[in-house]
Amino acid sequence: MNPIEDYRAFYANFIVKSAGSTDERLIAAFTSVRREDYVGPGPWSVYVGSGDYLKTISDDPRLLYQDILIGLAIDRGINNGQPSLHAACLVACDPRSSDTITHIGCGSGYYTAVLAELVGNTGYITAFEIESDLADRACSNLRHLPRVVVLGVSATDRPLPKSDVIYVNAGATHPLDVWLDALKLQGRLIFPLTTDKGFGCMLLITRISEAKYTAKALFRAGFIPCVGARDSATSDSIIAALEKQSLTSVRSLRRNSAPDATVWCASSGWWLSSADEFD
Repeated sequence: MNPIEDYRAFYANFIVKSAGSTDERLIAAFTSVRREDYVGPGPWSVYVGSGDYLKTISDDPRLLYQDILIGLAIDRGINNGQPSLHAACLVACDPRSSDTITHIGCGSGYYTAVLAELVGNTGYITAFEIESDLADRACSNLRHLPRVVVLGVSATDRPLPKSDVIYVNAGATHPLDVWLDALKLQGRLIFPLTTDKGFGCMLLITRISEAKYTAKALFRAGFIPCVGARDSATSDSIIAALEKQSLTSVRSLRRNSAPDATVWCASSGWWLSSADEFD
C-alpha cells in the first residue's frame, strides 16, 4: 500500500497543474500541508452540489487527496473549498517569501497553512474568521506556526495590516475601502466578486501606485457570502455586467471618480473599466 505522502504529492501536482502552473513552490506547499489536520475527524461529508453532501466510505485520510470540497459546518453551508480553485487563486496572486498576507475567511486554517508555507519563516499572516467555532479550530490547527495570527472578528469594519496579498475566501459584491487601502504598492487583492443570485467571478486587483489599480477577472466562481461586504444594488449591477460583457474586458479599477464609456461595472465609490490607461 502506498504511503499517504504519495497520495498528497500526486494531489498537489494535480491541482497545481490543473491551474495551469508548474510552480514547484506551490506544489511543495500543498504537498507539505496535511489536509486531514484541518477538516476534522472522518468519515467526511463531501459536497456534491445543491446543498447536498455524501459521506466518505471510511476515515482513511487518503480519501481527502482529491479535488473535492469537504464540509466544515454543513448546517451553514461552509466547506473547505475546492483545492484546484484555490490553487488557481494562489497562482494568480503569487504569495512570495517574506510577504505579509491577510487571509479573510480562513475557515479552519487549511489554506492559511498553505500560505504560511509560501511566505516562509520571514513572512507574516493575519487570518480572519467571523464564525467563532471555526476561528477556534483555526487557532488550534495553526498554533504550531508562530508567524500566523488568527482573529475571530470581521475583516470588513476595521483597518487591516498593510499587506502584500489580501486573500478573501467569501463572496463580496464590491472591494471594500479597508481592503484597497491596506494594499502595499504592488500589493494584490484577490476576492470573489459575487452576486446575490448565483456565481460571479474571481477578481484580482493590483495596486500599482497610490491611487491606481489594475484589475483582472480570472474565472467564474461562487462562494459563501462575506458578511459586511454585500449590497443588493451592486449585485444587480454585476449581474447586468456579466450578462452583457466578457470577463476578459476588465482591465482596471477606478476609485472616487465618475464612470466613463469604458465602464464594465459601477457602484458607489468604485468602478471597473475596460481601459488599461489611467486619467
